[in-house]
Amino acid sequence: MTTIGSSLTPFMGSSIAIALPSIGHDLEMDAITLGWVATAYILAAVIFLVPFGRIADIYGRKKIFTCGILTYTIASLLSAISTSATMLISVRVLQGIGGAMIFSTGVAILTSVFPPQERGRVLGINAAAIYTGLSVGPFVGGLLTQYLGWRSIFWINVPLGLFIIALVYWKLKGEWAEAKGEKFDVTGSIIYGLMLISIMYGFTLLPELTGTVLILAGALGIIAFIKWENKVEHPVLHIDLFRNSRVFALSNLAALINYSATFAVGFLLSLYLQYIKNLTPQNAGLVLVAAPVVQAISSPFAGRLSDKIEPRIVSSAGMGLTVIGLILFIFLDETTSLWFIIAGLIILGLGFAFFASPNTNAIMSSVNKRFYGVASATLATTRQLGMMFSMGMVMMIFALYLGRVQITPEYYPAFLSSVNMAFSISAALCFGGIFASLARGKVR
Repeated sequence: MTTIGSSLTPFMGSSIAIALPSIGHDLEMDAITLGWVATAYILAAVIFLVPFGRIADIYGRKKIFTCGILTYTIASLLSAISTSATMLISVRVLQGIGGAMIFSTGVAILTSVFPPQERGRVLGINAAAIYTGLSVGPFVGGLLTQYLGWRSIFWINVPLGLFIIALVYWKLKGEWAEAKGEKFDVTGSIIYGLMLISIMYGFTLLPELTGTVLILAGALGIIAFIKWENKVEHPVLHIDLFRNSRVFALSNLAALINYSATFAVGFLLSLYLQYIKNLTPQNAGLVLVAAPVVQAISSPFAGRLSDKIEPRIVSSAGMGLTVIGLILFIFLDETTSLWFIIAGLIILGLGFAFFASPNTNAIMSSVNKRFYGVASATLATTRQLGMMFSMGMVMMIFALYLGRVQITPEYYPAFLSSVNMAFSISAALCFGGIFASLARGKVR
C-alpha cells in the first residue's frame, strides 16, 4: 500500500510536466508563472515534510500516511476544476501538503516492517514503484492531455486516491509511533517553513535586490533554525543525526546535489520537445518515458546490490552516469535527433536507479528505529529541496534570458540558450556530488 501510494505523486509530477504548455496556453501563463505550477507543489512539500515526519513518529505513521492520500485526492479534484493560474497554483500548495504526508511516512513504514538484511531489496522495489509512476506519467499524461485536455490528469488521481485509502484500511494492519508521548516542536517548524519560503521566492526574483535580500534572510533563518533545534528538548529535526553520523549527513548531501542537478530535466525537455521539435504531448511523453522505464527496471537490482556492496560505491557510480547524461543535453539545438535525446535519457535513467535506492539504504541503515520517521522525512526533504533548487535555478535562468514572456517562436533562440545553460550548471553540480557520495564512509 505504501509503495502504491508512493507511486501516485511521481505519476502526477511527470504527467504535469507534459501538460505544462497546454496549461500555459489555456490559463495564459508566462514562462515563470508556468514554472510555479511545478514549484508550488515542491515548496509546500519541502516545508511540511520534516514536521509531518516528526508528527508521524509521535502519533502514528499509518494515520499520517492515510491523511496524506486523502488530502492529495481532494487537491486533485480542486485542481481539475481550477479556472485561473492563481487558483491552480494555490491548490497545488494543498497537494504538496498531502504529498509531504505520503513521502514522510512511506519509507519509514517499510523500514519499520522489514529487517535490515532485506531493507535494500524492499527499498529497491519501492524505488521501482516510484519510477514506474514516473514512467507511466509522461505517456498517460501525454495521451490524456492530447485527447481529453490537461484537467483529465487531475481527474484520474481521484479514483486512484480513493482506491489506495480503501486498500490501507483493508490490508495495512498495526501502527508505528516509537516517539509516542514526546512534544511537537511548533516554533522550529515555523522557522523552518519561513526560511524555505524566503529562499525559494528570492530565487524567482533574482537578479533584483529584493531577491538577494530574501535569500540572505533565508540564510539567517537556517542559522536561527539550527540554534533553536540544538536547545529545544524535542526538536522537529534532530541536528545530532547530521553531527553524529557522517553516513547520514553526506548521504543526504549527495541526494540534495543529485536532485538539484536532475529534477528540472523533465520540465526542460518537455518544453523543448513541444516548442522546438513540435511534438504533440503524446509523442513528447513517449520520448520522456525512456528514463523512468530504465529506472523502474534497474532499481530493484541496484537495491539488492547495495545489500552486498557498500552503498556509497553503487550510488557514486550512479552519480557518475548521471553526469554523462547531463553533459549530452548541453548540446541540444534545433537539429538534435530524437535518438540522441533518448540515448541521453537512458543513461540518466541508469544513473538515477543506481544512485537512489542504495543512497536511501545508506540513510535508513544509519539511524536508530525511533528516528525512522524523521530520517525518512529528512531524506524526502533533501530530495524535495533539490527539486526546489533545480526549479529555482531554471526560473532564475528563464528570468535572465527570457523575462516574463510566453514562449513563442521569436523567443526560441533565447529559450534554447537558457536550456543549454541550465544543463551546463546541472552537469557541473552533479560532478561535485560524486565526491560527496564517495566521502560518506562505510555503512557496514
